[in-house]
Amino acid sequence: MFDYATYLSRLQAGDTTINPFLAFLDIRLDEISTGFARFHMAAKPEYLQGAGLVQGGLMVALADETIAHAIMSVLKGNEGLTTVELKSNFLAPVKNGTLTAEATVFKKGRSIIVGDCLIRDDQERQILRCTATFLVVAEKTKPSRKDEETPPADPAIKKENDRQANLF
Repeated sequence: MFDYATYLSRLQAGDTTINPFLAFLDIRLDEISTGFARFHMAAKPEYLQGAGLVQGGLMVALADETIAHAIMSVLKGNEGLTTVELKSNFLAPVKNGTLTAEATVFKKGRSIIVGDCLIRDDQERQILRCTATFLVVAEKTKPSRKDEETPPADPAIKKENDRQANLF
């Protein structure tokens, strides 16, 4: 299982090599605390689409990463995460400046976590709102020898089990 605690510590210490995707988009960490994350990203000229506005998918990527990092802060040592659903509302266009994304964990259950993110521009205008659902992936533990299935004592049963296993 991925060690999210170590990953977050390294990220907070300024290690920009630990997440190539964040480095690629020049997404920078501002803060991570329990159930909360804040990142920012400059609206670079190469992020603009044909109409001269920041391409929406890049803002969604910023929101997804921010929510994921807020969620990482509440995971147990044997838990991982993967995005199941993501919904974005584009509220205003952006041409330049810096985008700041703040995310919180809305609800953490045993198998599902819901997070929210709001992206604002330099003038504090709301640019994008995103809600994401993540699946908690728990590491499977190996059963103890005591719990393992004992092989059948009768050779005829073993032969039948082997024959059926070979059918698939």
